[in-house]
Parts: sequence; structure tokens; C-alpha cells
Amino acid sequence: MSVEKAKGVILGLAIGDAMGAPTEFMSLDQIKRTYEDQGIKDLPDPAVYTDDTQMSIAIAEALIRAGHKDIETLMEAVKEEFIKWSHAPDTPSRAPGRTCLTGVANMEKGIHWTRSGIAGSKGCGSAMRAAPIGYYYQHNPEKLKGVAHITGICTHRHPTADAACIGAAYLVKLALDGIEPSQMIGEVLNFTRGISDEWKEAIEKVNKCLTWEDEEKALAYLGEGWVGEEAVALALYCFLRYPDSYSKCVLRAANTNGDSDSIACISGAISGAYLGVDAIPARWIERIEQREYLIELSQRLAETTKNIK
Repeated sequence: MSVEKAKGVILGLAIGDAMGAPTEFMSLDQIKRTYEDQGIKDLPDPAVYTDDTQMSIAIAEALIRAGHKDIETLMEAVKEEFIKWSHAPDTPSRAPGRTCLTGVANMEKGIHWTRSGIAGSKGCGSAMRAAPIGYYYQHNPEKLKGVAHITGICTHRHPTADAACIGAAYLVKLALDGIEPSQMIGEVLNFTRGISDEWKEAIEKVNKCLTWEDEEKALAYLGEGWVGEEAVALALYCFLRYPDSYSKCVLRAANTNGDSDSIACISGAISGAYLGVDAIPARWIERIEQREYLIELSQRLAETTKNIK
């Protein structure tokens, strides 16, 4: 698979995350009061990403190490990468989610990954980190589904979070496939059928409001993104409104109520997968923290997928 698409996914999610980081926890009205009526209009400098990108990096590194091997070997790599993330000195400053931290702490205590996750949590913490899975298993959808499931439930065991994690990974796969954006809602609903009615309802709402002239009304209708189904629905909405522009997609996602960084992270991955790295403004790539590492990670991710069928 193309290294340019791998860069699109990894840089796309990191830049989206950093774009939405300053507006997380803010309502759209608060964003407008802070950044004027148009909201945030450019990537901050320095562009600092959050736990969303940190955990996506952990997933990517685990896939590179063990993605071809059996489930237990893969999950041991995921566990090790997540524990390393949880103990990194800068992690507390990046607003890590409580459910993610608890699930990782449970694994570190020796609780098996099938039981370490929080059963009642449907937060977006598993969906926000799923993009590398969509890239890695682009040509093996059943493996994609299985790996998204197991890497998601180690922190979030709610069925709706499970569906959102699988759906987020699959949307990246669809974008890489170059499927028509208008077909994505039907495709992702078909792929996740039977997992969660809440997820199904959230994605169906995207179809209902996609043509509304008032984008802010549509965003409010879709929610605030703190839970998995809303975060993916909002991200998909932003991509479908602006399928041909990475910058417009992530700026729309960053200017939303609630969990703006996760919404922009997920939508940035989809857009980057669909359009490729060349669609991301060069000045934003120059500005994102750890740019050289993210590019190198993308190259390694692309290299390890060459023989996957």
C-alpha cells in the first residue's frame, strides 16, 4: 500500500487532533467568542497533539511489531505500548481519558485484555485510535473487524464503543479504497450490522442532516462527541461535507461542541486516507510536533503491510 496514503492517515489524524485540541471542552459559542465568528482558522503553532494521537501511535507501533502474528502476541504488544504511553512523562498533560487509563492499569495489574476494559463505558477512546487498523488491514476486512474489536475492548467493553471502534477503522479502509463518499454510510452500517442499535441510530442521523444548510444545527443534532457513536458520526459528517478538502474537513471538525480533538482526529484520518498526504497543507505538516517521527512511523507502517492479503 502507498506510503503517501500511510502518511495521509498518520499525519492526517495528528494534525486534526492538534487542530481540535485548543477547542476541546468548549461549546461552539465559546469557540466563537475566543476565535471570532469563524472559529479557529489555522493550526496552532506549535501544533501539539493529545492522547488521541499518542494512543494511535501506540496501536501503529504494536501492529508493526506483531500485526502478522496471533491475537495474543498482538495484544501483548498493544498492552506494552499502552503501558509505555500511560507512564510517559507528558501523558498527564495531554488530557488522557479515564477509561483508557483504567483499562491500561488493569492490564498492567495482570488482568487479561478480555476483562480489563470498562463494561459500561462507551466513550470515544477506542474509536479515536482505530485509524492505523483501517490502514493495516485495508485488504482483509474480517481481520480489520477482529483487531479493532480486541484492541477496543481492552479499555471500552460497551457494545456501542465496540461498534464505533470497528466503524472508525472501517471508514479509513473505505477511504483508502476510494469508495464514493455518498456510499460510506451504507457501507459502514452494513459492516457493523447487529453490534449496537445506538451506533446504527447515530450514523443514520448523519444521513438525515447531511444536506441541511445550517451546519451548526446539524452538529448540534449529532451530539458533542464524548461517546463513541457521536464522535464517529460527527467526524463522518465533517468528512462528507468536505470530501475534497482536508483543511475544510478538519477545521469544521475542530469548530464543534464538545470533544473537538477526537472528532477532528477521526475525520482527519478519514480525509487523509481518502485524499493522501499531498492534500494536507505543507505548512501544517511542518508545524506538527514530532513531524519526522510521524513520517518515519508512516513509512514503517506502509512497509509492514506489503505482504498482507
